[in-house]
Amino acid sequence: MESNSGKEIYEDPLHMPELNSSSLRSTASFHSVQSRLSVSSSVKEVTFNDLGSKRVRQGSKGGESEGFGSSYKEINDEEARIIYINDPQKTNEGFQYVGNYVRTAKYTILTFIPRNLFEQFHRVAYIYFLAIAILNQIPQLAVFGRGASIMPLAFVLLVTAIKDAFEDYRRHRSDKIENNRLAWVTVNNRFQQIKWKYIRVGQIIKVSANDTLPCDMVLLSTSDPTGVVYVQTTNLDGESNLKTRYAKQETQMKNPEKELVSGLIKCEKPNRNIYGFQANMEIDGKRISLGPSNIILRGCELKNTDWVLGIAVYCGKETKAMLNNSGAPSKRSRLETRMNREIIFLSVFLVALCTVVSVCNGVWLRIHRNELVLMQFFRRQDYSMPRVQNYNYYPWGLEVFFVFLMAVIVFQIMIPISLYISMELVRVGQAFYMIRDKHMFDEVSNSRFQCRALNINEDLGQIKYVFSDKTGTLTENKMEFQCASIGGRDYSNAEEGNEDIQLRYAARGSKAFLRPKMRVKVDPELFNICRYKHTSEGWHAYDFFIALAVCNTIVPLATETEDPAVKLIDYQGESPDEQALVYAAAAYGFMLVERTSGHLVIDIQGEKLSFDVLGLHEFDSDRKRMSVVLGYPDKTVKVFVKGADTSMFSIMDKSWDMKMVDTTAEHVNAYSSKGLRTLVVGMRELNSSEFEQWRSAYESASTALIGRANVLRRVASSIEHNLRILGASGIEDKLQQGVPEAIECLRTAGIKVWVLTGDKQETAISIGYSSKLLTSNMRQIVINKKSKDSCRKSLQEALLRLKASDGFPEPSENQLDQAALIIDGTSLVYILDTELEEELFQLASMCTVVLCCRVAPLQKSAIVALIKRRTDDMTLAIGDGANDVSMIQMADVGIGISGQEGRQAVMASDFAMGQFRFLVPLLLVHGHWNYQRMGYMILYNIYRNAVFVLIMFWYVLFTGFTLTTAITDWSSLLYSVVYTSFPTIFVGILDKDLNRKTLMKQPQLYGAGHREENYNWKLFWLTMIDTLYQSLAAFFIPMIAYWASAIDISSLGDLWTIAAAIIVNIDLAMDVQRWHWVIHAAIWGSIVATFICVMVIDALPFLPGYWAFFHVSGTAMFWICLLIVTIAALIPRFVVKVFGQLLNPSDIQIVREAEKFGYRRELPSAQVEMIEEVALYGRIR
Repeated sequence: MESNSGKEIYEDPLHMPELNSSSLRSTASFHSVQSRLSVSSSVKEVTFNDLGSKRVRQGSKGGESEGFGSSYKEINDEEARIIYINDPQKTNEGFQYVGNYVRTAKYTILTFIPRNLFEQFHRVAYIYFLAIAILNQIPQLAVFGRGASIMPLAFVLLVTAIKDAFEDYRRHRSDKIENNRLAWVTVNNRFQQIKWKYIRVGQIIKVSANDTLPCDMVLLSTSDPTGVVYVQTTNLDGESNLKTRYAKQETQMKNPEKELVSGLIKCEKPNRNIYGFQANMEIDGKRISLGPSNIILRGCELKNTDWVLGIAVYCGKETKAMLNNSGAPSKRSRLETRMNREIIFLSVFLVALCTVVSVCNGVWLRIHRNELVLMQFFRRQDYSMPRVQNYNYYPWGLEVFFVFLMAVIVFQIMIPISLYISMELVRVGQAFYMIRDKHMFDEVSNSRFQCRALNINEDLGQIKYVFSDKTGTLTENKMEFQCASIGGRDYSNAEEGNEDIQLRYAARGSKAFLRPKMRVKVDPELFNICRYKHTSEGWHAYDFFIALAVCNTIVPLATETEDPAVKLIDYQGESPDEQALVYAAAAYGFMLVERTSGHLVIDIQGEKLSFDVLGLHEFDSDRKRMSVVLGYPDKTVKVFVKGADTSMFSIMDKSWDMKMVDTTAEHVNAYSSKGLRTLVVGMRELNSSEFEQWRSAYESASTALIGRANVLRRVASSIEHNLRILGASGIEDKLQQGVPEAIECLRTAGIKVWVLTGDKQETAISIGYSSKLLTSNMRQIVINKKSKDSCRKSLQEALLRLKASDGFPEPSENQLDQAALIIDGTSLVYILDTELEEELFQLASMCTVVLCCRVAPLQKSAIVALIKRRTDDMTLAIGDGANDVSMIQMADVGIGISGQEGRQAVMASDFAMGQFRFLVPLLLVHGHWNYQRMGYMILYNIYRNAVFVLIMFWYVLFTGFTLTTAITDWSSLLYSVVYTSFPTIFVGILDKDLNRKTLMKQPQLYGAGHREENYNWKLFWLTMIDTLYQSLAAFFIPMIAYWASAIDISSLGDLWTIAAAIIVNIDLAMDVQRWHWVIHAAIWGSIVATFICVMVIDALPFLPGYWAFFHVSGTAMFWICLLIVTIAALIPRFVVKVFGQLLNPSDIQIVREAEKFGYRRELPSAQVEMIEEVALYGRIR
């Protein structure tokens, strides 16, 4: 994430929403809190040479932020989007902005066929089959019927096209509903209802309560006199909490029906950043700055506000919602990628078969060149006419070339086109069962597992590394205030607040008492101290809780209760940390009861005080703090600052009671060691000259259109110094249910779990212990250095210690159990993308646990990329926030948690679920099943097609290499579609080598995926050897049996077809582990379907081989041949299978036998040790 973006997201105890400081306006005068800031219409050049300049490093590659420039000038017309307010004609004539019509559909009636075909033919295999079909249309090469040769490819293309058309129809229907919704828009200075699709940039739009925003609009005025408006952004980012947006005071009274509203807006060009917006508005001769808090986006819903007026600035496909409307990233599974290796071999094998046939054909023609005059199929002369004529034959060299191409056509199914469609169907079926799995249903959020990417299901069975966020992923992200350090004293004896305390400080509203909705644990001593403001301790507590109540962007909303005399205050905000702190302040008698654009009201122990918000500097990941400038009723101005301890202690006033600072730091470390999230709070009073200097810089910075975030950051730094420490807070973020057990289970399965968090080191270590990521007997290697040389030294020393512990560099089991690497983001700045990466990788590889703290979003992605570059292992990243998106997209498998931080992670993920613990059944159960099924299905599809091709190849050797086929065209085409395809699809969806209970009880079994037991080069070659033998048995046994008979070739071809179908289906039945009635129906039904199809084909008089099956099936020889062929072809495989399991069983086979015969109780004591050794060997290897 670039440092000058509109919003900086950082995994930190302080997670503040993007809120431009210009949205909360200061007063123009130090002594007048009712007037507003006025900004000159001329553009000022802002300089900050006196503040100094410092480059700040944020992450790894590309993570270095720009240095602050010395000046920021107005953006020119070429770089800005110019909008004339209430004049859409002038706006769109000059710039031709897009309208508000949106289209999420991919196709139109005219473009569907060409575009859909273009997309489908991105698969090289489809191009191959298209070339085969085209070759078969050439008369000299026609082997099959011209129509029949097109059928397989046409069928696959048609099925996919129908699916795509149905999906696009749904998009068209949704688009039509969306575009035809109605909105109130000014037309000739009067509001009229028009359809959304006719809205244009520059028009003024009126939106009423509970309506959805039709486009991105800059707020002009609202029903609230203060200009505040509440919106819900669930449709945009998934967050249900209400957000506050503000209309500028300069435009709050504007009404286009009562007066002519005109002006000019210069804003940034359309972009995807939903948290950032920079613009200037010129109206009534004034220049007004606009920020993210002054714009409401398409898709948001208006709440708790009667109406708003806004100016359309982005419409249609240029709105931020539409620019972000991209699905999950497309990924290919590891299994499918490696399958290409086998496909290449099959292609080479196909070329070899065709070369053999064509070369032998050439040799045969040369040998028999004098016999071709009268030889059947090769007659050179036509004697049917009185005058003998010569046929027009090609030279023998050209004949060889034609035979090669004809052989490619005949043997085309060596490359299994049906495999691709079968894989898609199997993945859909697997996803169906994953979604419906009740063990992955989150009752808290009432959400099911989501499968957003269908093409990597099998990758879930080979995960070696899991990279996890902490907050909201391992923890609930539901913060509870636990303790505080105020004035150097620790208040950690909090108790659940009782009803008397809640009632004592209930705020009196106009019609009812107001009480906070959430109850907080209260320290009795601190509670009593807060009542006595004039004591030294009471004075510290007073300012501390004032800071907690005001230094935030929380919106208080009153909700009804059963008691009409009592209302509950619900604090709405984007940060759970902020909510916890405001509820804590309310519990101690400092209740925030009202917030508007320019002021807020706090009920302090029954007395309401109104404060003017003179400015707010939002949190960013460079400063790691936020501040608010408040105007007090007594005309004093104070700035309150809260943030991470690493950024706060350095800006404290060193001349003011350093003992209190040191004591507070000790308390912060103690809180962190307990796993609490900490914040440090400070304040200072501004004198008149400081305030005026800050206000002037603040006004100028707020109008800068380029680099506004950087310059505002420097303005904030000008007052965030020499603070008087008030104290620190400790907030508990509880672990999710089942997290320790899940991590332990994943580690037992041979999966390395890395935690990447923005929290401080002590907090991360504490969570590591509570989640069983760290254990007491682990050797902790801590690297938190501030230079490249010190990082290099620490890495080298750690490597030497680990290697010397066992006397050799290879990791032992003891080392794997002992080593844990803990490294911070500052150290990673000097390590990532440098030569130290290799040493970091070696060290991390020797550790079971890696815990990275204080890391930025880009660093999370870089760490995942480090493992992907240097290993061939599968990676999985799991997170719940926007700061996890880059990590999720970088990993082989990305999982989003539907948590408290919105749906950005979910929208970028491949899979989504509600709890971290669901990762265990997802990987150990569904991942294992999916990998086992898909690996077997690929090998089986290659085997079944190769058997059929080799039968045809053997026949060619006995027909003078003429490629005359005994098997009918339609049987050749139906073999992969009807005769053998359905069983493998249902087995790929339903078969289970082990049941759920066994896989969950024995996590070590997951190691089969790490060792690639179900799909590897050895299995491929064994399958090809077995294929070669089965084809020989299927061809030569009937050939020998009917050698001396007068059987016609079509009858023999039917026998070969049926024999091949029976062999491959029974071969599949031999490997089925869990029989289901659907699998029974598919396997035995396919054999029956083969007989029926052969009979139908031979019953049609216009096809070759008319009535052949009925002639040959009437003899006993036919049925005896089928029986002998089946037994002879499958006996070797059966024998090898039986003796292999008896003499050299795999761990899966052993556990399956124990599961089958009920020896589960004996398994842990007798077999688990062996399984663990196998898993460990796989890890070390």
